[in-house]
Amino acid sequence: MPHGETLQVPLDRPAAKAPFRLVLPWDLAGDQPAATVGLQSALAAGERHVTLRGVTGSGKTVTMAKVIAEAGRPTLVLAHNKTLAAQLYGEFKEFFPENAVQYFVSYYDYYQPEAYIARSDTYIEKDSS
Repeated sequence: MPHGETLQVPLDRPAAKAPFRLVLPWDLAGDQPAATVGLQSALAAGERHVTLRGVTGSGKTVTMAKVIAEAGRPTLVLAHNKTLAAQLYGEFKEFFPENAVQYFVSYYDYYQPEAYIARSDTYIEKDSS
C-alpha cells in the first residue's frame, strides 16, 4: 500500500466461519446494555467511528466483547500501552475461550516517528530504543 493511503475495509465483511462463543461470568449491568445496543446500532448503520467512554472499571471491555460476539466479525482491538494490551488479551481469552485471540506488542520500549514541525521549520529524526 503506498504511503499515505488508507486501507478501506467494508463493514459488510462476511461473518466469521464459526460463531463467537462469549462466556461472561456475570450479566451486563448499569449502562452496559444500553452501550451495547448503541454500538451495535452504529455498526449496523455503517458508522465508521464510534467512541466507548467510561471510567476505569466500568466494564468497557465486557461491553466490547458483547458487541464483538454479536457482530460475529473478526475484530482488531488496539491498546495505547503494553500493560493494557496484556490485560485486554487476558480478558478476551477468558471471554472467548473457543475462539482465536491473538496478542502482539511492539518490540520497542520507546519509538519517536520522524516528524516535521512547519511552524518552527524543525525536523525530528525517528528514534527508538
